Amino acid sequence: MSIRSGRPAWGWRHGRPTAVVAVLVAVVLTFPGVVPNVLLRLGSLTDTFLPWLGLLVPVLLGVALWRRSLLALVVVLLPAVAWVGAFGGLMRSGERADLVVVQHNVSDENADPAATARALMRPGPDLIGVEEVTPEALPAYEAAFAQRYPHHTVQGTVGLWSRHPLAEARLLDIKPGGLDADWRRGLRALARTPHGDVAVYVTHLPSLRPGPRGFDTRRRDDSARKLGAALAAEPVRRVVLIGDLNATLDDRGLRPVGDHVTGAATGFAFSWPAAAPVARIDQVMVRRGNVTAVRTLPRTGSDHLPIAARVRW
Repeated sequence: MSIRSGRPAWGWRHGRPTAVVAVLVAVVLTFPGVVPNVLLRLGSLTDTFLPWLGLLVPVLLGVALWRRSLLALVVVLLPAVAWVGAFGGLMRSGERADLVVVQHNVSDENADPAATARALMRPGPDLIGVEEVTPEALPAYEAAFAQRYPHHTVQGTVGLWSRHPLAEARLLDIKPGGLDADWRRGLRALARTPHGDVAVYVTHLPSLRPGPRGFDTRRRDDSARKLGAALAAEPVRRVVLIGDLNATLDDRGLRPVGDHVTGAATGFAFSWPAAAPVARIDQVMVRRGNVTAVRTLPRTGSDHLPIAARVRW
């Protein structure tokens, strides 16, 4: 023991608690399903904020250095490697795109829908999917998009604007049990693109509600199962899903959807809440293709940030 510092000398026999925590973090990063979802819905909560577990790595490293523990110093490599394996691919840049898609929950309290529409057009997307479109704000969106995006459909509170002709536009029923018939937050349309027909879905899954038993995901999960069933039955080979899914791609509640479409392989693009984003719950997912890059766009009058995604078939 060093008398001058009051700290132990470098060695292998101390720092075991730090090493145990490092192993636990590595296990959760590698196998998030080990966190049960029966108590306070901790499983879904862990899935949502899984990338942020990486912040524990420098903390554990600092403790290992302070304690001069060779054991902890070596074991801290486990969560570091696990994080890179799980999320390192999100830091690669994307390739060229066959289709550019913008997704945005525009907020039903947005005070300037015209300015929001202009912001969504700046990346030059082929498709723009929006949620929380109110009857009062709809004329402003239609007027702002009209010249560059002449093809559009609005079903309930979700809308799709497109450079390419749309056909077969209809309401998509993803209403969870226990809600009124006027809950209409899904649509399906066929986009006639230069690369062929693409089935486009725009959806807004129910929010997670905090309660005495933790986050209540039942309605979100029910809606996700209905959306997954619709995707499974979709006859068109190429599919684009655009939406506020109220779930990250790691959330186990989104598995019925993830069985049929895949999301971005690049870019964290945290979209919510807009003031201090901690998670991407706004998604662009595809079938028979890849989302090669995703990024956030500047803040609008919404509590979400818009995201822009690049798609390769």
